[in-house]
Amino acid sequence: MNRVSILKDASECVSVDRAATQGDIEDSFASIAAIWGARLGVIIRPDQVAIMLIDLKTVRAWGNPYHCDNWIDMAGYAACGGEVATKD
Repeated sequence: MNRVSILKDASECVSVDRAATQGDIEDSFASIAAIWGARLGVIIRPDQVAIMLIDLKTVRAWGNPYHCDNWIDMAGYAACGGEVATKD
């Protein structure tokens, strides 16, 4: 895969209306932040959820850099995190 196809695939993943099946991204990341924060005893913001999901994909890519799904997901989580962080 090249960078254009990775970004294209990531764009398709995050731009498809998943709200009907997955819920709103802001609500979903807020819920994940609340659960992770409660388990860890720290405050986690919804945008930090995206960073932590990228960390998960980073570890997976480190172990298998040839599996393109990891790179696509990292790009998608970065886009979602940026949107959540800058949402007015």
